[in-house]
Amino acid sequence: MTEDAVGGPAGPRRDTAAPAGRSSSLSRQADTLFAYGTLQFGPVLVELLGRVPDAELGVVRDRRVAALPKRAYPGLVAEPGRMASGLVLQGLTRADWEVIDAFEDEQYELRTVRVIGRDEPVPTYVWTDVVTEQDWYPEQFAVDHLHGYATLCARWRAEFARRAR
Repeated sequence: MTEDAVGGPAGPRRDTAAPAGRSSSLSRQADTLFAYGTLQFGPVLVELLGRVPDAELGVVRDRRVAALPKRAYPGLVAEPGRMASGLVLQGLTRADWEVIDAFEDEQYELRTVRVIGRDEPVPTYVWTDVVTEQDWYPEQFAVDHLHGYATLCARWRAEFARRAR
């Protein structure tokens, strides 16, 4: 999602289809996702997936949750010595992955990370474009953007469902 001129979220990607080849074997096989940004929030998950999946806290080493230029949502980037926290969403279905893959910005790439305390790597979306020097704070997002962002997610999901028919 990008921010509009007044600083609020402008909405998810305008196109509602995943880029060709976007859905990888990771998303087809995994039922977990390391969520470090807006997908940590129940209202966002409810609007996108129709439910809040089970989740547990997760931390990955040598990563940072970075604020992105002119966006309300963050990007996960490599940064030695840092730690990024989030949730490991569990029980994701193929249908969930189709929605999430379509929803995520094209500058994200689905890769696996090692979550501390888990034996198997967990898929996550890492950011592949420019970031700011600032970290992204979920508490600040919740206060400043969550309500409007969830509303825009609901609109995006309705359009996605309409196009899928």
